[in-house]
Amino acid sequence: MPEKYSKLTKQAHILILYTGGTIGMIRKENGSYEPFSFENLSSQIPELAQFPAQIEVDSFDEPIDSSNMTPEHWRRIAKRIEHDYNTYDAFLILHGSDTMAYTSAALSFMLRNLSKPVILTGSQLPVGIPRSDARENILTSLEIASATNDEGGPLVPEVAVYFEYNLYRGNRLQKVSSQDFEAFRSPNYPLLAEAGVQIKYHRNFIQTASVSRFEVLENLETRIAILHCYPGMSASLNLPLIQNPQNKAIILRSFGSGNAPGEVWLLEALAEVIKAGIPVINVSQCAAGEVEMAKYDAGRKYQEIGVLSARDMILEAALTKAMVLLGSGLQGEEFAIAFRENLSGELSD
Repeated sequence: MPEKYSKLTKQAHILILYTGGTIGMIRKENGSYEPFSFENLSSQIPELAQFPAQIEVDSFDEPIDSSNMTPEHWRRIAKRIEHDYNTYDAFLILHGSDTMAYTSAALSFMLRNLSKPVILTGSQLPVGIPRSDARENILTSLEIASATNDEGGPLVPEVAVYFEYNLYRGNRLQKVSSQDFEAFRSPNYPLLAEAGVQIKYHRNFIQTASVSRFEVLENLETRIAILHCYPGMSASLNLPLIQNPQNKAIILRSFGSGNAPGEVWLLEALAEVIKAGIPVINVSQCAAGEVEMAKYDAGRKYQEIGVLSARDMILEAALTKAMVLLGSGLQGEEFAIAFRENLSGELSD
């Protein structure tokens, strides 16, 4: 389908939910930043009052630095969207950039059968600073949330992140810079849109609105260990992590296309875990590309013991997808089948 521009609908009813983060922070006397209320944020962007849509704003009772974001906060966001799903046409979540990719990925799996835009944005500089990127990110996010297709429906009916002129699928991006305004990359999936003088939407990459009943999967299993492979990793340090009885899943951060050390102790320990019904998921340390365990002997050994491939899922997507599936009660082969499925555009065909 050719790339097209969109129109705005003046009837759009949008909820802005401020969770915290740099976008709404002020500088303290010691030079550090702390969050402040959305009332101050809106006073910094008077254009909000003139935006051609009906906008309502709300915020967490205590806005947080995104480093303190937890699955409980994801539940609060998801439940708020569920509560007001029939009231608003779109939702804009203002969020700190450090953990935004985790939140957007989690929401993409928690918000099932989505048919409305849920856009997350933030900024690298607080809104009150003259060179801040906050104003453009918020206003363009609102325009994207308001955009309609030729049939009058929402143009971006999925969880997405807008940042520095680019719109990303929510479970496909990673933060790659703490210094640049262009802080995110989507290594394995194209951009959904690019903002210039006009916003150019790549419609063939945007998900279609679901016609099934919207629901929220709010139960999340957080007892997931992450085992990072590195040269010289030892049994004495890593076996306690693998054998922790609290583990409900293990993510293996492998090299390249899914390769990991061929140490006997490592293979045997993971094999025992898998036999006990605990899924082990292979996620490459490389941002781009995919896990292909059969490609080399160093990966094939892990495939043979039953390690699941995350294919081209990034860590944030694989982790939060596992949280949602395990939280939904899936185990064993049921979990493996669901994990291999493309649930929210997190996997390439």
